[in-house]
Order: sequence, then C-alpha cells, then structure tokens
Amino acid sequence: MSARGIDFLDRWLAENLPTLVGADIISVGKATEKLFHDAQREGIDGAEVAEGVGGSVYEAILDAIVHYQTPGITD
Repeated sequence: MSARGIDFLDRWLAENLPTLVGADIISVGKATEKLFHDAQREGIDGAEVAEGVGGSVYEAILDAIVHYQTPGITD
C-alpha cells in the first residue's frame, strides 16, 4: 500500500470534502479528476493514490461524501 498516496488522499479530502457534500455524480467525477491533477502537481502518480485506497478513487471520494459529518454537529 502506498503510504504517500493515502496520506495525499487524506489531506486532499480534509481540504476539499466540505465543498463536495451534496455533490452529484458528475461533480464527484470532476472532483476525482481534480484530485489526480493535484496529486500529479505534487509529484504523486495517480496509481499511488489508487493503490492507497485499494481500489476506486471515485468510490473512495463518494464514500467520504456519504459519511461526512459537519464538524461540531453531532447526531
């Protein structure tokens, strides 16, 4: 597993997830493209990120959106 890839994904989600909550399928696809672009800018290959999640980066982003809880709000 690529620690560098998963660390990047964790940081990227922390920075971008609040703006993605409620996103539709097309928006999630665009977010996935942005994630790969941002990773490449940092010298991280998309394969490292995919290896870090153990599968689909798209599904990982979608799962993060579905399970996102607004900070400070509890059920």
